[in-house]
Amino acid sequence: QGCAQKYIVKNYFYYYLFKFSAALGEEIFYITFLPFTYWNIDHSVSRRMIIIWSIVMYIGQVSKDILKWPRPLSPPVVKLEMRTDAEYGMPSTHAMAATAISFSFLTATVNQYKYPFELGLVAAFVFSMLVCLSRLYTGMHTVLDVIGGALISAVLLMLLYPAWDMIDHLLLTSPFCPLLSIVVPLVLCYNYPKLDYYSPTRGDTTTILGAGAGATVGFWLNNQYAAPAYTGENLQLGIPLITSKIVVVVLARFFVGIFVVLLTRQLMKSVVLGMLGYRYKFPIGDLEARRRLEVEVPYKFITYSSVGFSATVIVPLLHKLLGLM
Repeated sequence: QGCAQKYIVKNYFYYYLFKFSAALGEEIFYITFLPFTYWNIDHSVSRRMIIIWSIVMYIGQVSKDILKWPRPLSPPVVKLEMRTDAEYGMPSTHAMAATAISFSFLTATVNQYKYPFELGLVAAFVFSMLVCLSRLYTGMHTVLDVIGGALISAVLLMLLYPAWDMIDHLLLTSPFCPLLSIVVPLVLCYNYPKLDYYSPTRGDTTTILGAGAGATVGFWLNNQYAAPAYTGENLQLGIPLITSKIVVVVLARFFVGIFVVLLTRQLMKSVVLGMLGYRYKFPIGDLEARRRLEVEVPYKFITYSSVGFSATVIVPLLHKLLGLM
């Protein structure tokens, strides 16, 4: 792992633009935008994005640790991020996630909402391009890493698109969905490719698959036992004038939901780490112990599956109780 480098910022516009763009491919974006679409836009759109995101990110993370292509050498490159420096470079999962989320959102909404396709295409392209360029600006990837990530994601989208409706139907109706949604991701996490040194890729992959698993179980439960939520009150993308009432409801749903999601994450982290620390006899603050397979996988999977479940089941119920539906 590298050390933090000293550098001088000469263009603050590019600096903050690409630092912000880089955050669009990280947890803070996933934990806000994906639930926002579920609470305020459309359940089917959110389901498709979350499933595509989970599949694309798993393939991208595993590909890194199989290919083992190094990140750009520093120097001469100046790296503005250090957390992911221990990971390999090819493909860029930021590029994969940005491409998958933006273009799956476009393809899932273009036939349901009235807005110009050209506008949506430009927005998806600009979003994914900003994230891709941010990986070059921050020194974390080569041009080939970014192009490879975007192309892999595009190919996966084209392969999965014809099966979207079938996958969505199975996830909502199959009696085996809850069991498979938990067991399959757990098996994948416990059998993640082994490296000679610790890398955050396994933990990040477990986080993503855990969140996707919890959300998928939530989708199934809602379809089985709850009436469809937010019908008629969702944000309509084709309405030229959004009233103040709609804005207030959307913001209220969002802030209530984010509060519950973040609270769930913090509580589950403390509880699960405490239980694992008691089981394996290590203090909660022991970073090395938390990196062990028998600790990292259950800790992150249980925590983030709880987050996904909370976002899709607990938050909508709370919205209903507060009269926000």
